[in-house]
Amino acid sequence: MATKIDKEACREAYNLVRDDSSDVNWVTFKYDGPTIVPGHHGVDYEEFIRQCTDDIRLFGFVRFTTGDAMSKRVKFALITWIGENVSGLQRAKTGTDKTLVKEVVQASVAVAAVDDPP
Repeated sequence: MATKIDKEACREAYNLVRDDSSDVNWVTFKYDGPTIVPGHHGVDYEEFIRQCTDDIRLFGFVRFTTGDAMSKRVKFALITWIGENVSGLQRAKTGTDKTLVKEVVQASVAVAAVDDPP
């Protein structure tokens, strides 16, 4: 079955991270059957790391601040997580499914595929 994305719900979660007045620094997009939907969101990056378990695949949109005291900038990253216990077929599908997520997540400076959390 082809993967779909709930664009409206995912865009709403994405906008939480983009909104300067929001405390939300990250959001995950997870699989609910064949559909990509918003997962968890939060403030603390460690919470995000805990979402990245060995048996799932997900996408994360993360907000971070860079620069020095004189010049701070907000940047965004789209992270693809594939746990080590995810099957080969699901791993392969994740690459093509990322194009669906990128239709919603249009502002990121870095796109990373991660297979081992820090």
